[in-house]
Amino acid sequence: MLKGRKFLLFVAVLLTLALVVVGCGDNGNNNADPDNSNNGDAEEIKIGTVGPLTGGAASYGVSVRRGVEIAINEANEAGGINGAQIRLIPEDTGGDATEAANATSKLIEQDNVSVIIGAVLSSETFAGAPFANDAGVPMISPASTATGIPQEGEYIFRNTLADEVQAAQLAEYASDELGVSRFAVMFTNNDYGVALRDAFVATAEGLGEVVEIQSFTDGDDDFSAALTRIAQGNPEALFIGGYYEEAARIAQQAQEQGLDVQILGADGFYSPVLVNLGGDAVEGAIFTAAFYDGDTADAVVNFVSKFQEEFGETPDMFAAQAYDAARIVLQAIETAGSGDSAAIRDALAAIQDFPGITGVTSFDGEGDVIKEVLILQVEDGSFNRIR
Repeated sequence: MLKGRKFLLFVAVLLTLALVVVGCGDNGNNNADPDNSNNGDAEEIKIGTVGPLTGGAASYGVSVRRGVEIAINEANEAGGINGAQIRLIPEDTGGDATEAANATSKLIEQDNVSVIIGAVLSSETFAGAPFANDAGVPMISPASTATGIPQEGEYIFRNTLADEVQAAQLAEYASDELGVSRFAVMFTNNDYGVALRDAFVATAEGLGEVVEIQSFTDGDDDFSAALTRIAQGNPEALFIGGYYEEAARIAQQAQEQGLDVQILGADGFYSPVLVNLGGDAVEGAIFTAAFYDGDTADAVVNFVSKFQEEFGETPDMFAAQAYDAARIVLQAIETAGSGDSAAIRDALAAIQDFPGITGVTSFDGEGDVIKEVLILQVEDGSFNRIR
């Protein structure tokens, strides 16, 4: 009996060792960890977002997150991508560049995401992009327009019109179509505003005269001193290189001072908040955009309808570009055949003529977007496409 127990124990040990050996062999060959997003056999692929969900710039980041959510929900409801469900991991930066760098690192190192959609503000993307590029994780911003974003590395992409493209085309439109020759400029003193200022001034000076340039800071609410100096230059148009909240207040205060100018802006104007805050003062304002919510194309109507049903408001440009960015990423994952970051990067780089709701989209050799620039105008409290 004792000899029999020793024999059984010996057999049990052999079986255990055999299972260990077989188990080691399986881990090394199949990589079947279902929680590893970079695994081709993953049942779940993780996508991160980086942007402000709190703080003064929260409205932009919340719009981006909502646009991405709609795209991912559509994919998951249709059965996922190549059978894998997509999980969104949003990170809040509060609009701070340092937090954006921390959030990007966290998504890569702790959450093991396959790709990141973000950041939102240009300063955030400049802070986070080096971490993503060095780690070999693709990052596509749906909103960062400053010069130099795609040049951060081969893993960095952008699905929004560059500042220099928007500002130059708007200056040309104002000169050619409106007959403006005397320009004034106000710009928010960050990467977005500075890039818009530089491009607009460079183009406008070749078409006429820039009579005054004034800066402001995001969150400012008193622009009277700057507008007084601008009025002394007797401009015909005022280009505001900034976002809708400050633009609405500047337009209001310009009206209060009796400054009769054509208000011009870029895609930072594109939100119902511009009209809600600015009222009559922004009537007739003209700005560039890559999205028009009044477009009657089926894809645009479908997105606008879903957004209104889900969130009770009309989507702005940030939401639309984020929706397209997410759909482009999902197509890249499908093409890659897995959540492998390097394969997704290559698939993104090969995107050509993607049928987005913000226009037919391709990427140039540096990952910058190629698409049409629209020009919109505020008419009777709504936005209307005029080019």
